[in-house]
Amino acid sequence: MSLSKMKKEELELLSNKDITKLILEESKKTLNTADLFKKIIKLLDLPANTFETKIGDYYTSLSTDKRFILLDDGSWDLRSRHTSDKIAKITEEDEEEDESDTEPEKEPQEEIEEDNYDDSDEDYNENTKEELKDLVVIDEDELELEQ
Repeated sequence: MSLSKMKKEELELLSNKDITKLILEESKKTLNTADLFKKIIKLLDLPANTFETKIGDYYTSLSTDKRFILLDDGSWDLRSRHTSDKIAKITEEDEEEDESDTEPEKEPQEEIEEDNYDDSDEDYNENTKEELKDLVVIDEDELELEQ
């Protein structure tokens, strides 16, 4: 059913996203967020301040709905009009690469720690031995007994 033939009561039963889908289907062209929302406000006969107070929520709802796609020029269209074999191929290739990776990736922190570790004994000298001579090593059981 077309939007122009729908009664206000019928439109009120639909979500803004559903109305947007109908608008885009009927217009057969892309529209920006503001124009789409203004059309919805007019169709539902909502107060004028609705635009300022709800435009952000409306944008968020469109951006999270898989039926819509935001184009480079800032306009919205139906995702179904923008299918691409290239996108599907990239996804399939990525999955194949993931499956063929057998070596786990190292975390960047591990590499940084290894690079910063200095195992040379240059700084260890007789003075260090003197400073460490009074140190005592205590295991966990002894530590618990002292507390």
